[in-house]
Amino acid sequence: MTQVMPFHLAIPVTDLSAASKFYGELMGGERGRFSEHWIDWNFFGHQLVTHLVAAMPSQPSPNQVDDKAVPVPHFGVVLSVDDWHALAERLSQAKIEFVIEPYIRFKGQVGEQATMFLLDPCGNALEFKAFADMSQLFAY
Repeated sequence: MTQVMPFHLAIPVTDLSAASKFYGELMGGERGRFSEHWIDWNFFGHQLVTHLVAAMPSQPSPNQVDDKAVPVPHFGVVLSVDDWHALAERLSQAKIEFVIEPYIRFKGQVGEQATMFLLDPCGNALEFKAFADMSQLFAY
């Protein structure tokens, strides 16, 4: 089996200060290299880069999944169940407005997962998931 390596994702933001507070302080990301136009983040072990842009290219559009309006595009990370619960609690304590509140999707079905959706301060949609049974990650 191939070892899973960190992904690299570059996203647009219109405010590096707000992005720094969100990805650094709230999400716990460690700041790496940076300039006045971008910041590298250690985002749960992956490389996320926030690039300053004058305007966001588009806003997410909804797609129906499990009777919920899932924002597309979105990105995120699969966490351990304990880390997912800790993040959900931290976000709730910070009064983050969820696009989709933390809940169990596909309960009792193949692919059962904990999930939550939120927007960063610039409108990028994020999803965080956790599987009690990791063999369900790609199950169908």
